[in-house]
Amino acid sequence: MKTAADPVRDYLSAVEREASALPADRRQELLADLAEHIEVTRAERPDAAIGEVLAELGDPRTIAATALAEAENGAAGAPARGGVGAPARRGKVHPLVPLLMLTFSLPFIMIFPTHPGPLIGVLFRITGAVLLCTSVHWTAVQKTTGVMLTAVLPTAVMTAWNLSSGGPAGDGPALLANLATVALMAGTAAWLWRVRRA
Repeated sequence: MKTAADPVRDYLSAVEREASALPADRRQELLADLAEHIEVTRAERPDAAIGEVLAELGDPRTIAATALAEAENGAAGAPARGGVGAPARRGKVHPLVPLLMLTFSLPFIMIFPTHPGPLIGVLFRITGAVLLCTSVHWTAVQKTTGVMLTAVLPTAVMTAWNLSSGGPAGDGPALLANLATVALMAGTAAWLWRVRRA
């Protein structure tokens, strides 16, 4: 007879299998962190299905690959202390950084409409999208949704508007359209902040 813990055990076993190249202490630390995260999430959201909780964590292969890459970077960049390696980092960039860069890219262009404002705004948007896509704090679906709503959609609308001259005429309607776009970007960033992984 299967118990409710079987999916969790299967998931952790899959991570352990995929992370077999990690040193034993780091592998056990990774599994302990995942198990703790699952317990905390289930305590905070008792109505959530276990499959949903595990899906939010991500694919075991991806988790193992990330842990292996972090272990290799840590081994290359930091000396061992007392023979024990430093714990693997969860993410190199704070999750607020890409969200702020994506959200403030358009207001930066609005405040500084002449050179170099638009260039800096575009660089903010591209850098924020790349940091969001490479972050460990969101699932692939959340990353895709975030990039689509904060970078791709606003850029496509503004490009079409500028190329076709079909956007709202006058300063008032243009300002309202820009504010609506900023609201969409800020709302998406707030949603991403709320659903991020610790």
